Amino acid sequence: MLRPLKQPALALAGALAATTTLAGCSGSDAATAAFPAWHDAQVNVVSRMVTAGGVVAATSMKPDGTLETVATGLSDGKRLWAQPATMAGRLPGMGVSAPALVDFPGQGGGREAVVVALDPAHKGRWTATLVARDARTGRQRWSRPIHSTFGPQRCGPYVCLAENTALASARVVVLDPATGTVKWKLPGIAEVEWSDDERVLMLRLAAEPTIESYELKTGKPQWQQPIEQALGPGIDLSGGWAFGAAGPDLVGYLAPYTNPRTKKMSTFGLFSVKIADGTVNWMRPSVVRVYPSGSPGFAPVVRPVDQRGGYGGFARLDAGTGRVVGQITAAEVPGSGWWLAFPDRMDKLGFLKHGAKGTVFDLAAGRPVPVEEERGWSFCVTDPKPLPLRGQPAGFYSVASLCEYDLATGKRVSGEQPPPSWFTGSQNGWRLWRDEKGGMRAVNDNTAPAPGMYG
Repeated sequence: MLRPLKQPALALAGALAATTTLAGCSGSDAATAAFPAWHDAQVNVVSRMVTAGGVVAATSMKPDGTLETVATGLSDGKRLWAQPATMAGRLPGMGVSAPALVDFPGQGGGREAVVVALDPAHKGRWTATLVARDARTGRQRWSRPIHSTFGPQRCGPYVCLAENTALASARVVVLDPATGTVKWKLPGIAEVEWSDDERVLMLRLAAEPTIESYELKTGKPQWQQPIEQALGPGIDLSGGWAFGAAGPDLVGYLAPYTNPRTKKMSTFGLFSVKIADGTVNWMRPSVVRVYPSGSPGFAPVVRPVDQRGGYGGFARLDAGTGRVVGQITAAEVPGSGWWLAFPDRMDKLGFLKHGAKGTVFDLAAGRPVPVEEERGWSFCVTDPKPLPLRGQPAGFYSVASLCEYDLATGKRVSGEQPPPSWFTGSQNGWRLWRDEKGGMRAVNDNTAPAPGMYG
């Protein structure tokens, strides 16, 4: 979830020494089947992981509180290279930025890949340097001075960057990954929410936010959809947002934000638009996304909230239609002191009580089931501490880790089963996740492509 703060260019309110191993690993759906897997315990991954061109890249925190960009081979988990990294103007509620990893057609007819990240090198009015490095060798390809930015993002075969985010001259530039030259640019601040080789969909961060589609090669506008058209007036991005693709559609979530001055809650909920033309498919206003859960575009789970701030039950939605495919009522929700826990297929909803007997419901039937022998995945840490980052504002947290629990006892299940695909996502059969100690883990169990909780 991202939480922007007010900026001059934004009319927004509010504040926002183990070794790498390759071994057989048991898949969550077939305990007897061994799959290629690896574990890098030499890192403390604090950002989400990105993949392209057979490489995994992430931002890791070193023991002294500084950051580094780490590149690893996807097939074997072997460290390729690491370089110092930083953030320059990113807001704590947005989390630690991940590198942009882009593969593109090379001059020799093959494909090349670069990792693009912020380097601490600064000069004069520039506080950092955007550096593109060959994904496998770490050799520098090009650089660009930076004043302030939310961080680079992949957009199809290009690099998208919101720069000068702390200045009135804020803009988005689309860069050639091979040379760093500007292909086209937009005034203001926007974030990439989806892209392919032909188009990019951006969330325009403004007082009246919109989803906008652009032709990638030229920057030609294709369509624009004000979010108010989907959810209604009173939008405020300060509460955070998340997006995920569901086939031909983009599903978006806006979290509520209570203005500290007016005490009024902003408009919030889920909605879906067609990637092709921006038409609104469906909307679910006044629901909050629950955690842990899948991407908004893959198995979203929500709770309705009334005008007085009272919570209803829980519902799992079909990302394609917005229809409820499973729910329990507010009357069935147990008292307090629980954490949500879901099994691999999210067909059940568990209320985990640490060290005590919990409760489990069949989502499709909406009825409780015997808790004995029921297991679920929930957060390993329920009271995370902010990262002790050097030279950065307080309030940054690492991406979360999930642990498996016996819901009948509230105790952790021993073993190293990979978390479910609704949490990890999957790309080219590989699933990646951060373990409780910050290590980078991967398994290739041929799971169908899907976004994870972090996209």
